[in-house]
Amino acid sequence: MSEIRTPKSGKAKRAVASRAPKPIENGKKTLILHGTKTSATLSSVLMELYRLKKGGAIKYSRRNENIRPFESGGETSLEFFSLKTDCSMFVYGSHTKKRPDNLVLGRMYDHHVYDLIEVGIENFKSLLSFSYDKKIAPHEGSKPFICFTGEGFENVQELKHLKEVLIDLFRGEVVDNLNLAGVDRAYVCSAVSPTKVFLTHCAIKLKKSGTIVPRIELVEVGPSMDLVIRRHRLPDEGLMKEAMRTSKDKPKKKVKNVTQDPVHGKSGRIYIPDQEIGEKPMPDKSKGLKRERREAKLKHKEEGSASKKKKASE
Repeated sequence: MSEIRTPKSGKAKRAVASRAPKPIENGKKTLILHGTKTSATLSSVLMELYRLKKGGAIKYSRRNENIRPFESGGETSLEFFSLKTDCSMFVYGSHTKKRPDNLVLGRMYDHHVYDLIEVGIENFKSLLSFSYDKKIAPHEGSKPFICFTGEGFENVQELKHLKEVLIDLFRGEVVDNLNLAGVDRAYVCSAVSPTKVFLTHCAIKLKKSGTIVPRIELVEVGPSMDLVIRRHRLPDEGLMKEAMRTSKDKPKKKVKNVTQDPVHGKSGRIYIPDQEIGEKPMPDKSKGLKRERREAKLKHKEEGSASKKKKASE
């Protein structure tokens, strides 16, 4: 029976808590792996994918002989690496005579393989083959635009699957608000045919348009390549239903100075500043005193009128 190890230090406890399920998950990290044999083109593709996702990717340069994603039993090493690095996506490159320049993109759920799609790399152009003004080069960690052109992304099952995987691969962490000045790159995916997609990486150049909204120009900065779909495997219905399940309980906001007790119920503490009652003059506006003054005034008038009558009679 395997021993269950519990974290003892504060650092280990925080690391375990960061991997626990959350209502809003962290950004997906990508694991980049080499197969038994890789070509020069494929090595360049893996390296440039790592550069594009720098800060959100982990790359291993050693060869892995036991990884065969589409075969039963060939997923064990992938799941081990996913658990070790806490990565929810992977890119695996291999090169054989039957499938040259082969790239397998996949997603993980609970550190188990969720779905797979295999593409071949054609017409690859590296970052170094593009000449442009380095001032407009995209910054590391910036949020991208992702554009999909072509009816195939809505009608063809393989292209719809590839679209989902590419969005998860490039979008980074999900945010609520976005600064337009921080969006400086775009990925453009064009469906050339039902099994072929042209992918290119562009820098965004903002220019004056005479209105509040600037005019956008795209400058190709690379890399660019053709992705030819070879094989794909969709997730099982049961696994998909489990992965799509969301928490109904919304995160409650912490209310300060309020406690819940089983005996007294809900109780709260309030802060009242010092009133300084002894130093402030208290105005006398009681109704009883007003009535006494009114009666004394009437009595005084009556006494005055009586004295006048007495003097007149004398």
